[in-house]
Amino acid sequence: MRPLVRTAALNGYVELSRSLGLDPRALMKSVGLDTADLAVQDRWISGTAVVRLLELSAAASAREDFGLLLAELRRFSNLGPISLLVREEPDVRSALALLIRHQHTYNEVLHARLSEGNGVATLKVDVRLGEPQPARQGTELAVAAFHRVLCGFLGPHWRPSAVRFAHPAPRDTASHRRAFGPVVEFDRGFNGIEFYADDLDAANAMADAQLRSYTRQYFEPVAALREATEADRVRDLIEALLPTGRCSIEQVARSLGVDRRTVHRHLARSGQTFSSLLQSTRSALAEQFVPNPSRSLTEVSTLLGFSSLSAFSRWFHEHYGVGPREWRRSGGGGAATPGES
Repeated sequence: MRPLVRTAALNGYVELSRSLGLDPRALMKSVGLDTADLAVQDRWISGTAVVRLLELSAAASAREDFGLLLAELRRFSNLGPISLLVREEPDVRSALALLIRHQHTYNEVLHARLSEGNGVATLKVDVRLGEPQPARQGTELAVAAFHRVLCGFLGPHWRPSAVRFAHPAPRDTASHRRAFGPVVEFDRGFNGIEFYADDLDAANAMADAQLRSYTRQYFEPVAALREATEADRVRDLIEALLPTGRCSIEQVARSLGVDRRTVHRHLARSGQTFSSLLQSTRSALAEQFVPNPSRSLTEVSTLLGFSSLSAFSRWFHEHYGVGPREWRRSGGGGAATPGES
């Protein structure tokens, strides 16, 4: 099933497009969407179509910062019903935890996860479509949206220690530096935000302890709580271990402090297997790295845990019906990088 997003993800799209001299109706029609859909914020539409629309709009307007410009028009309420609950959380940590746990209630394309270590909090944000497709604008919109949420809780003058993107830098980075400050970086290993872990304990000035119980009662029927599962933890470990060449169920089991049969048993409860998680994680990373022409396919094959470029190419062709080099040259991510063989 293709992932969906709420129409609120395109809040301000029509106004922004017109201000840049575009025809939003024609652009939306070209990807199978209708401007009439945007009248209802809780309507669900194709996430793939939305990501394609953002890429087309950026190209048509010659604005590589299109996603950032759209993020500037977002409001906290665009998150939908969960915004009521998040506003009443006592601190930033619990607010972010709720947003991540319930991300499927407002955007099925979004994949965010928060980790802490050595006093640093890392919020990784990816756009996952189930197919290799350029998603630069959607990714920047998602990262900028999370940045705005953090600024909402921590104050307009708050700055992270780093904002990182896996894709190359645009020709002009002025908009990115205006949005994030001088800490924005490109061609990094992930998309997301790094900041001091102490910021997670900052109190939420908007919170009202009495209102919190009411908002929880309202939201729980909308979406059941989904705590981090064993499958989530295994998926995160796979992503971390793939570039090392040591991604095996035995290594994952050791990292979790259990044996491999215990991992199999926990995954089976959710209808998953280690192989299925390995496949889906590789696919998500391929969708992120293959479109990036600044990464050689040899480098991508290593990041995905393949022993050789030929092994990666065979896997990619079997999974997507086309080789990674052919897909990249066909317009998915720009011209192929020389010396990839």
